This record gives sequence, C-alpha cells and structure tokens, in this order.
Amino acid sequence: MIPNYDIGPEPEAISPEILGLLTRCETATIGHWRLWGFCAPAIRPILPRKRVAGTAVTLALPGPCSTLLHYAMDRIRPGDILLIDRLGDRRHACWGGGVTCAFKAAGGVAAVIDGACTDEAEIAQSDLPVWCRGVSAVTTRQYGLGGRLNRPISVGGAVVQPGDAVLCDSSGVLVLPPDEAESEARRALAFQEQGKAVEAGLARGDSLPELSGATARVEEALRAAAREKAALSGGPR
Repeated sequence: MIPNYDIGPEPEAISPEILGLLTRCETATIGHWRLWGFCAPAIRPILPRKRVAGTAVTLALPGPCSTLLHYAMDRIRPGDILLIDRLGDRRHACWGGGVTCAFKAAGGVAAVIDGACTDEAEIAQSDLPVWCRGVSAVTTRQYGLGGRLNRPISVGGAVVQPGDAVLCDSSGVLVLPPDEAESEARRALAFQEQGKAVEAGLARGDSLPELSGATARVEEALRAAAREKAALSGGPR
C-alpha cells in the first residue's frame, strides 16, 4: 500500500515585532481571560524557566514512525516552532538528540510534542526548549507510514493551524490565531503592569481580598443568607 503523505504549503511567518511582544508575556497572564488555545497541562517543558514565541509548523506523526519528521527538518525556518500531533501514541519517542541538532541548526526555536521524547540530557545540553508529555526509551524508526505536514492538527486538546502564533513558557503552551496575537499580547503586557502595581501595594500592606473583591462578595453572600434565614423564621427582614 502506498503511504499517505499530506503536505501543505509553508505558513506565513509571524512578524518579529509581534513575536517580540509575545515573548514578554506569560501564558498564565492570558489565561486570566482566555479559555481556549491552551495545550493540556500534561505537556511540560524539558528545560525550566524558558519562554519562547514563534510561528507554528504542524506535523501529524503516526505511532512508531518518524519518517515525515525527518523530512520536515529541511523545511524548518528560523523562528519556527514545530508542534507534533502523535495521534494518540504515548510509547514511542519521536524526538531525540539527532532531531534536536538538525532542528536547531535550521533555526527552529522550540518543539511541542503531544507524546514522548528521548535523550533528555542531550536536549538539555543543546539548550533547545522542548515541551512534551514525558520521556521514553522506545524510539520511532523510518517505517514510511505517512503523516501530515502543515495541516491542522490537535496538540493537547488545542487545535493548531499552520502559521498560528505560539507562546511557550513554564506554565504551558498557548496557540493564538495570527490576527489575535498582537491584541492579546498588548492586553497581557498591560495586565502584567497592573499586576506589578498590585503587588507593590500588597507589599505595603494592602488587603488582597479587598483589592480582588473577595471581601465584598463573601460579606454580601452572608448578608443575603441572613436575610433568607430571617424570612423563613418569620422574623424581621
């Protein structure tokens, strides 16, 4: 049977200006208001305290085969982040030291794998940020089983389109449509500045529940409960 390879066009790169804004943002900041586009928390960084933004290159890779991943290495551009849908496989590690070396030499800035990687020490030594579900000693091979490159995929429950903006840090991975990336980044930067002002106030002795509104909410609920209890007992309202 002829293997099924579905290869899409190279996506348009996100502008350096927008990526520069995103790299100053935290995924958890945007998580204060946005509920979609976040990969599952189980996809964790191999290297701690890294934050990187780039253009999504997408790959759907079947089980024990890494043929299309190797093929993709000659199509990686500076500033790309490769996101890999492992199509449910959690056993076979498609990413290791050799792929890391090739990817970094091509200018790729990070990889996000909905599955396992291997050669953790080599990845750490290369200083290439990689997010994955864990580490496995069982690796993929060149079986030529097919796959999809630069087509829509799913990574950790998030839909990823080729050319999306991707922000990765210690808190997780966020995928943004290109036309929303700049506005979300600017909102996040403003929110972070407000957060610094709040933290300075807390250090001076300001009350967190007063600032957040928690005191008002709880006390109003207590007053409402007291009124209801009085009404049920026939007492004054």
